[in-house]
Amino acid sequence: MKPDEFKGRTKAFALRVIRLVRALPKERTADVMARQLLRCGTSVGANYRAACRAQSRADFVAKMRIVEEECDESLYWMELLIEAGIVEEARLRDLMREANEILAMVVTSIKTARSHA
Repeated sequence: MKPDEFKGRTKAFALRVIRLVRALPKERTADVMARQLLRCGTSVGANYRAACRAQSRADFVAKMRIVEEECDESLYWMELLIEAGIVEEARLRDLMREANEILAMVVTSIKTARSHA
């Protein structure tokens, strides 16, 4: 996947997270988790854009590690939403699949960048 395509994919992921957060119940527990998910879910694409502007291979790897962490954290908060009974698993299945696919591509990209160092 080309960088511009991946930028679009991570932005689409962020927009889906935003729509999910807007639809969550307006209660304290959901609000705390929503804020965390909104922060990390939207930062996946923002940090990928930063990685695309990296000054060196090491800088690229460091920035992609942030993308990896934020994507994994997004999955964590979605898992908690399900396990806390706030959102049904079926509602998050596609978004979690997308997060896992993005995460896999990021990990592969990091490994490739490291092997060419």
